[in-house]
Amino acid sequence: MKTKSKSIFIASTPEKVFQQMDDFSKTGMHMTESSMMMGSKLKLEQLSANASGVGPKYRWYGKMMGMVMDFSETVMKWQPPVIKEWEIVGEAKIIIMSWYRMWFEISPDENGTVAKISISYLPPKEWYYKILSFFFANWYCNWCLNNMLSDTKSALENK
Repeated sequence: MKTKSKSIFIASTPEKVFQQMDDFSKTGMHMTESSMMMGSKLKLEQLSANASGVGPKYRWYGKMMGMVMDFSETVMKWQPPVIKEWEIVGEAKIIIMSWYRMWFEISPDENGTVAKISISYLPPKEWYYKILSFFFANWYCNWCLNNMLSDTKSALENK
């Protein structure tokens, strides 16, 4: 299993940072917009009645570089305003990973907050996807984590 982490300082309170990052439509915004990195965009569907706390389930689906993507995530740990953790559940159609767990940790800092986000993942099982994963997984993880943090920082500091 591989793990990548990124941190950023945000000039806001831990409560506001947690609230912003708790919303998958905000932290996953980079996946719902067309971009050169994604090749197309994914759609987000809330599968559970509750949107936050432990247990909410979400589905991401669509195409990336012309390949079908379809996977569901469930929140496993939720302790505002400190930590949130979620992971893939069930069958997943993902190109460069077979499974992942993501989490963010919020820490108060002088004049603001430090937000750290991490992902641990397993490579795909099929050999051709393993090759893609070898070349692109680290790059993709960095891109994702950076977008999640910069989108949060931008939303809270540019109001």
